[in-house]
Amino acid sequence: MSIFIIGEIGINHNGDLGIAKDLIDVAVDSGADAVKFQKRTIDLVYTKDFLDSPRESPWGSTQREQKKGLEFGLEEYREINQYCKEKSIEWFASAWDLESQKFLAQFNLNYNKIASAMIVYEDLLKDVASEEKHTFISTGMSTENDITKAVNIFRSNNCPFTLMHCISTYPMKDEDANLNVIKTLRDKYNCDVGYSGHEVGLAVSYGAAALGITALERHITLDRAMYGSDQSASVEPPGFATLVGAVRKIDEAMGDGKLGYIKKELSIAENLRQHLNWEASE
Repeated sequence: MSIFIIGEIGINHNGDLGIAKDLIDVAVDSGADAVKFQKRTIDLVYTKDFLDSPRESPWGSTQREQKKGLEFGLEEYREINQYCKEKSIEWFASAWDLESQKFLAQFNLNYNKIASAMIVYEDLLKDVASEEKHTFISTGMSTENDITKAVNIFRSNNCPFTLMHCISTYPMKDEDANLNVIKTLRDKYNCDVGYSGHEVGLAVSYGAAALGITALERHITLDRAMYGSDQSASVEPPGFATLVGAVRKIDEAMGDGKLGYIKKELSIAENLRQHLNWEASE
């Protein structure tokens, strides 16, 4: 099974459908399997006091204006849905509240996502798990107990899932990646494990690919200098194309782990060992 590669658009579209489509094109052209967005009901996810507090942005001077400026509604997601169908790429989104999950359900998507921030939101986990769609569960900012509770909820609902090892700093420092957690999660929960990265560069993701992940998620952007909190932890188009190509090669190169020569080596061995009267043995 090849690594399922996700281009995380999130809110890097900056509320612009044209940018969203350009980012979908980046994922398609790079050979990714899916793109992912984020969906929030602003008044449910944030308090009134927070939304009324000051924040300068291209959309105004309050947190509310900034959050609403970044949020797509039904019309935009209908266009995204149609565009992804035309481009033959999967799309899905992480809901941050129950209303948003209900909103996403109307598109009959093949995948769900639990964002790291929401892994402790048990009502949301139960709602998502009840759909029995393959769900990617990010484990950033969580304890072992948090992860165990999430796994139990999905297993009790017979909902397939992949745990996504994640460190929720933006951007993440390479020394904080702790990629060995990938093996720890796989051994402890006996499940598929992926990696959701927020680092600058590609090397850590290559390391994750070599550890046998089944899914890889990286934020993508048209330009890391664009407005937005996630842009600096994102990969620009040339880098994402390089990442996807390299991960596909790493995936193919991992092999089955069995000891012994391969058939393509036999004639070479016979030639190089001819003075030894060498004969291959199984």
